[in-house]
Amino acid sequence: MRTDETGSDLSLQEIRRYSCEVCKKTFKCSSVLRRHRLIHTEEKPFVCEVCSRCFRTLFNFKRHRYVHTFEKPIKCDVCGKGFVSKSNLNKHHLVHTGEKPHQCDICHKSFVNKSNLNSHYLIHTGEKPFICEICNKMFSRSSALQRHLLIHTGEKPHMCEICNKTFSRASCLKQHSLTHKLRVPQACEVCKKPFKRVTELKQHLLTHMEIESPAS
Repeated sequence: MRTDETGSDLSLQEIRRYSCEVCKKTFKCSSVLRRHRLIHTEEKPFVCEVCSRCFRTLFNFKRHRYVHTFEKPIKCDVCGKGFVSKSNLNKHHLVHTGEKPHQCDICHKSFVNKSNLNSHYLIHTGEKPFICEICNKMFSRSSALQRHLLIHTGEKPHMCEICNKTFSRASCLKQHSLTHKLRVPQACEVCKKPFKRVTELKQHLLTHMEIESPAS
């Protein structure tokens, strides 16, 4: 381990350099410290021009804007998945090649991209740098924060293509989709039109009853 001219632990000095003046909490880098300071100031300088929601960090603000635009213009030439930036596409390509070039120097676990490695490091450090702007709850992963935000916004961006039911998580939609696969399509006995749901079939049968009923 490196030391300075006084014999002090240099890595410990570096950590202390990024210390919060208010609560004395220490951080590994200055960018995380800057985000942390906003908890104490309650400053939210970034305002969404669509819904007027305010954000503490530019990163969270830019990520939020895609909620309104749904833009993912850059497509993977292998699977067609869309991305908002070329850098995200390049990271995604590693999924198809099987490469995991980023390795944790503590436990030697390998990852496809550096962001996943950085998130993994938080397991060892115990840090939770991703902060909810609404309730100040902290998370170690950006994806966990994104899922948590749906509690406050009530958004359900994942829609079933069969029944149009919406869900807050993709995993919930996937589980719901299985219920459609398990159902055997039922046909109308009158016109043979198929229906996936019994309720839809019953509603449809009423149209035949109305046609057959004598005029008053």
